[in-house]
Formats: sequence, C-alpha cells, structure tokens
Amino acid sequence: MTHPLLPRLRPDPIPALHPLPEYLVDGERATAYAAMKQALQVPWMGVVTMAYAHYPTFFRALWQGLEPIVLSASFVEHCREVRVQAEKAVLSLQPKSLAPTLRELGYAPRELDAIRELLEVFSHGNQPYLLIASITRLLLEGGELDGIGDATPFEGRHGPLPGASLVLMEAHHADAPTRALYADIQRTLGLPFVNTDYRALARWPSYFRAAWQRLSPHVQSDTYRRICDALHAAVLDRVAHALPNPARLRGQALREAAAADTPLPEIVAMARLFQWLLPGLITNVAFLRAQLA
Repeated sequence: MTHPLLPRLRPDPIPALHPLPEYLVDGERATAYAAMKQALQVPWMGVVTMAYAHYPTFFRALWQGLEPIVLSASFVEHCREVRVQAEKAVLSLQPKSLAPTLRELGYAPRELDAIRELLEVFSHGNQPYLLIASITRLLLEGGELDGIGDATPFEGRHGPLPGASLVLMEAHHADAPTRALYADIQRTLGLPFVNTDYRALARWPSYFRAAWQRLSPHVQSDTYRRICDALHAAVLDRVAHALPNPARLRGQALREAAAADTPLPEIVAMARLFQWLLPGLITNVAFLRAQLA
C-alpha cells in the first residue's frame, strides 16, 4: 500500500543519528523535553525526538508548532485509533500466548503483571511519536497540515498512571546472550540502534528472548509489511487532514529552521527513517502485548 502524499521509505544508507539524551540537556531543551513528556503522558523521550533535538533551531520551531497539536483532544483520539488498528491487525500474525512458558520458567503472576504494565506504557506511547514523525516528514517534504481538526485541549489522563520508570538494559550492562539478541534485532529490523522498548523489556532476559524468538520470523512476511503500510497510510491521512494546527506550523518555516542547523537533506533523511521504523515498532509491541493478553 502506498500513500498519495508520501511513500513509506527506508533511507539507504541509514543516516547518522545523534540522539540527545535527557541527562545531557539543559535550559530550553530540558524545558521542552519535560513539556513533551507531560503532554504525551509518557515517562520517556523517544529516540525520534531526542534525535530531532540535536538540531536546536529545527527542534525549537517544531516543538513550538507541535505543542498545541499534541495537547488537543483530536490528537489523543487519533492516537487511540491507531493503537486499536494495530492491535486488531496484529492478530492476523497469530501470536501465541507466552504465559505458560514463562510460568514454567518460574515467573510469578506479579512478574507477568509487571511486564504487562511496561508493555502498556509503550502501547500508549509509541502512537504519538509516530504522529509527530509523520507531521515532521510531511512538512519537510512539501506537505502541509490542513488544520481543520478540533483544537480543544484534552482534559484529564489518557496515558498509564504516572510514576512509571524505565530500567534500561544497555548493551554495556548486558551479558553476551543479550548483546547477541540486540545484534539480531538490529539485523532483523535493519536499524543501527536498539529501541528503548526492547532495552526496557530486556530487564527480563529470559522473557524477552522467548518473545523475540516468536516475533522475529514474522518481520519479513507480507502480512507484517501490509500491517505496517496500513498504519503508515492511516496516520498520514490523520496528520494531513484531521488534526488541528492552531500555531500554524508550516513546511517552509520548518525547512528554513532545519537548514539553519545543517544541510536540509540530512534532516530529511532522519525524518524518513523514523517515520519508516515506527509503524514496525508499534506492530511489534502490539504482538508482544498479545502474547501476554
């Protein structure tokens, strides 16, 4: 499935990425990070937005335009719709329950619940990052936001209960089998890094190894690609035609801001990469969640 606005496109070669982690930011960017996590109701900054933040002029212009969009009830509703679409579609991959296997390994009910709670954090949080990535690429590549959606701010809580903290199993923390698993994830997904989701789930190595072994054979299948392509197209339709744009975020202004930091093709390639990979990440998390439903 293609989209009349933007095809789903994995850049080749993969561009160099320079994510700016939370512990290294201060001043304006630290304020923006805190505001973004609060608006999205997530406990982590996605690699996508940390990579954007490497380019300060671009990141400032983007967040100024994005903030009222992501705070809107329309944005929250469209994120929910994308999640429902992914979780229904992934059932066509026939994920089998991992619970019996994990119980045999000695996992207690409270440990399974802890994994489910973490999966809920990512099941909620990846959709807004995909919408943000799609808005960004659309504007950088000549599209615009119609801005016809309802800009009324969302009131209340739409994310998991606050207080969740992510314990990440970084490669330099991990044993040899986990590092080999990370290398397999990168090869299978065609990415130069391991997403936060996987590093957080690897806190339970035996669980995550079993879960990935059952997921990975599907990644190159036609059914999997159709799921990802359908998410890509559905999100672009929402971004271009159904979201508000009260701050009048425009493509030309964003391109000018990007070009003030670096040659524009560098940021365009980065935007393409994240908009390409996030449908797959959402699909993968939906599959992992279904394994423990």
